[in-house]
Amino acid sequence: MPLAEALTSRETEILWGIARGLTYAELAQQLGISKQTVPVHIKNVYRKLEATNRSEAVFNATQRGLIRL
Repeated sequence: MPLAEALTSRETEILWGIARGLTYAELAQQLGISKQTVPVHIKNVYRKLEATNRSEAVFNATQRGLIRL
């Protein structure tokens, strides 16, 4: 992933949430954001990690050393 495409701290929090299997509502509540904001962050995470779903995003992030499970 190019440096310009690094995940923001909020995107990293979202990534941890999806790795834990949280729903959009649970993520929103935990992070204190609206349920409508969560998909925006997830879309950005998927784009930056070149993923099309949660599993692929988590896999790509672990492969790139962005998160450790």
